[in-house]
Amino acid sequence: MNEIDFLPDWYRTGKRRRLSYGKQYIALACMFGLMMLWNFISLNSISRAAAKLAQMASEHSTVQNVSKEFTRVKNELSELQDRARIVGEIDSKIDVASVLAEMSFLIDERVVLRKIELISEKFLDKQQPKVNSASAVRVAGTEPDKRHKMMLGNVRFKVLISGIAADASDVADLVRKLEESPYFCQIYLSISRNKAMQVFQRPVISDKTPTGSKPASENYQVSEFELSCYLANYVQSKL
Repeated sequence: MNEIDFLPDWYRTGKRRRLSYGKQYIALACMFGLMMLWNFISLNSISRAAAKLAQMASEHSTVQNVSKEFTRVKNELSELQDRARIVGEIDSKIDVASVLAEMSFLIDERVVLRKIELISEKFLDKQQPKVNSASAVRVAGTEPDKRHKMMLGNVRFKVLISGIAADASDVADLVRKLEESPYFCQIYLSISRNKAMQVFQRPVISDKTPTGSKPASENYQVSEFELSCYLANYVQSKL
């Protein structure tokens, strides 16, 4: 038996249209909800990224300040090292006043010095060629040779002493005192010879002194010497 549909076509068409509109509304609502959810998630991510970026900017500023401080300290350290190197090159590690005071203590009135010269020498290995030495200090001597440049820094000092003594025993006594002194080492007597010296006496001027008289003189036998030694302010080890 066939059913008879009494509903008109326009009713069925409108019903289908309303169902289609409902589905579209539901789909649009779902899409809107998804868009709102995505917008919320995006805003949350952007907020967290902005906060992290601000934190990174603060950390970058701190790291930059630390880097600047490190660079400053490094430059100061480099400058101090350069100064220490320059001071090490300039410092000869001797006290000239103390050396002269020690020599004044060792030399008695029977010895008269003519020249004291301190010559700086570089420390050399046996395989290295010998270089010219340079005068560092001269006392009661001739003018230094300007062609020689003063050597400073890691050097040792050779002392040249020349003069006259009343007797050869006074020269030997001076050598003994230098050997016993903690200031000097490697004493070497290069010249020791007798020498005649004429000493003029100062005349006493009075009314009875004849005009044109020559001062009296006496001949003395003295000992002329020249010796060398090194300042004992270093220790040289054999490699």
